[in-house]
Amino acid sequence: MFSRSPLQKTLAYDQPSCQLRVEGLPDLSAGQGSDDLGILTRWTLRWAGRPELEGERAHLEALIAATLPYARHLVSGVGRPFGTEPVRLSPGEGGRHRLQLVSSQPGGGTLDVDLDDAELADLVRALDRLRLDPRVRLAWTLPSELPLRARELIRRVPLRRRLAAPLGGVAALALAASLAALLPPPPPGRTPAPVAAPTPPALSDR
Repeated sequence: MFSRSPLQKTLAYDQPSCQLRVEGLPDLSAGQGSDDLGILTRWTLRWAGRPELEGERAHLEALIAATLPYARHLVSGVGRPFGTEPVRLSPGEGGRHRLQLVSSQPGGGTLDVDLDDAELADLVRALDRLRLDPRVRLAWTLPSELPLRARELIRRVPLRRRLAAPLGGVAALALAASLAALLPPPPPGRTPAPVAAPTPPALSDR
């Protein structure tokens, strides 16, 4: 029978709609204490009314790498897909968010989970609490956070505001042209009289 190691540690991060649990051991070779978790052995994500998710560390990192940038872009007003296999998060129908998980087990298939805004926020909080927990001494392998791309920044500005400047310039130019057409032409100028050349002084016979 398998006996639980006395160093085995379980951490739970509870949110209203989900609970994230991680299990592991301290990395004694790195000088970690008994309260630290430096080796992740298992994680589970329990949803209210949904199947429980579990996997290895690579799957948890994939979940973090898809969820956190997706939420950051969503807050910035730019909703677009993030992640690839085994985890992908993308905008769904009706303002929901489609979380796709590909099972690593043979014949496991793909699990689609539709989240509303509150459930997505709970997932983000649970993952952030895990990442920021000082007891978790894992060196996460996560992509660097990148700023919004130029076209994404442009898309944040409503179309009406984007068109206001060029349309305003065209309208001002048309108004100036119309006003110029209404002005009377300038009066014809008078032709100046020819100026006689000065007569040179007569030479004296003296």
